[in-house]
Amino acid sequence: MALPHSVATLGGYTLGSRILGFVRDILIANVLGAGMIADAFFVAFKFPNFFRRLFAEGAFNAAFVPLYARRLAKGGLEPARQFAGEAAAVLLTALAAFTITAMVAMPWLMFALAPGFVEYPDKLALTTELTRLTFPYLMFMALMALLGGMLNSLERFAATAAAPMLLNIVLIATLVLTQVGIFNLPGHALAWGVALAGAVQFVAIAWACHRAGIMIRLPRPRLTPGVRRLLILIAPGLIGAGVVQVNLVIDVILASFLSEGSVSYLYFADRVNQLPLGVVGVAVGVALLPLLSRQLGVGDNEGARASQNRAIEFSMLLTLPATAALIVMPLPIITVLFQRGAFDLSAAEATADALAAFACGLPAYVLIKTLTPAFFAREDTATPVKIATTAMAVNIILAVILMQYWSHVGIALATAISAWLNVIFLVVVLWRRGHLDPDRQLFIRFPCTILASAVLGLALWQAARRFAAMFHGPLWQQSVTLALFVFGGAILFAILAQICGAADIRELITVFRRRPTA
Repeated sequence: MALPHSVATLGGYTLGSRILGFVRDILIANVLGAGMIADAFFVAFKFPNFFRRLFAEGAFNAAFVPLYARRLAKGGLEPARQFAGEAAAVLLTALAAFTITAMVAMPWLMFALAPGFVEYPDKLALTTELTRLTFPYLMFMALMALLGGMLNSLERFAATAAAPMLLNIVLIATLVLTQVGIFNLPGHALAWGVALAGAVQFVAIAWACHRAGIMIRLPRPRLTPGVRRLLILIAPGLIGAGVVQVNLVIDVILASFLSEGSVSYLYFADRVNQLPLGVVGVAVGVALLPLLSRQLGVGDNEGARASQNRAIEFSMLLTLPATAALIVMPLPIITVLFQRGAFDLSAAEATADALAAFACGLPAYVLIKTLTPAFFAREDTATPVKIATTAMAVNIILAVILMQYWSHVGIALATAISAWLNVIFLVVVLWRRGHLDPDRQLFIRFPCTILASAVLGLALWQAARRFAAMFHGPLWQQSVTLALFVFGGAILFAILAQICGAADIRELITVFRRRPTA
């Protein structure tokens, strides 16, 4: 039960962060709407976030955690701490140079990130200015990823999982101060808030490492054998670990050619879709990687097989019902969360359409997070690159084609299809190598989870049609109705899962009663 417990710990804190994130996005929608300033800020926010997820949390984390965990398992804390310090020194030097270069070259980078903005000089200039303000966030987040990887290797997940709450708290405070008139330029205020939040999160994680007795010292940057091995693993992983993020940036590039607001529609839809992805997919990936690394490091292949199967089973148990809900009732969700102030009904409808398309790929996004640790734990970051490159090429081709017919919704649908292609390739390769061997429990429970989720989706669809008028009343009425749908849907799925054998409720109660790891 160690893996489900770790996922529950990570997922619980992540859920708290996502709830704060929704509060943040509700305020952003109210203050900025879905116009020029919103489009500019979302590009400015996505650019450093893309590099953070691709490099810091993606390729770097996938390469660093197995190397650190194996040193920890075999040699103890001191060799692991020395390796982490050497890696941090090189990382900080490289990121400082990259950040400065990117900020200087930002006007030219905009031609690659948002080429559709070129026809609107004011929009392009604002986006460039805001991105320069947000970009230092990357450096803080990369260092935080290294320190967080050290904590996760010790199964101290709480601090890393809770840190994103600080980002949302800072941005919520910024938006509140903007609404009361303290800041006159909301886009600029938010951009400054992003940079400040990065620094605050880094300090919090550094303090957690200090309390755990694993804080590092920075030596002179040099390419030691351990760092060289780290860089070798990082190079191919820059694409392999971040295929979903690459696809989402491609979405922004293509959406910049569409009508104004398209970037914002995709952003808000992705934010809702990211809730189960962050709570389940990221949590499973973060918990599974150090666990597999330790098991494989000591030759426990049977334990690694069991951990992989339980990760798939547990992640799908939590993801598939959420997928059903997002597909069958996207408009009520978007209406309750965002439709107010500058975010009108037409924006809500456009965002809901994109959410339904993104949700079609939600199980695939989570499975990518669940399957790729099987490669990374074996220090294989090259294979996911080949798979990711193929999926990314399909995404681009499909997006260009589908956006001609369904505008921004076609872009979201292409992203979902490419994610499923990625999963299929990952499964085939792992199966052929003997690294994926489903056991009897997975064969029984996975189809049962699909069945229970399908019944849930049908029930929610019928209920949403019957009570559609409840989502057109006052905000309190809409909120209460949506809360009842969520609560009722959760109870219904729990009953269905127990009846058809998708889960044992007693096992889940045992998982969630255990105290979280600090």
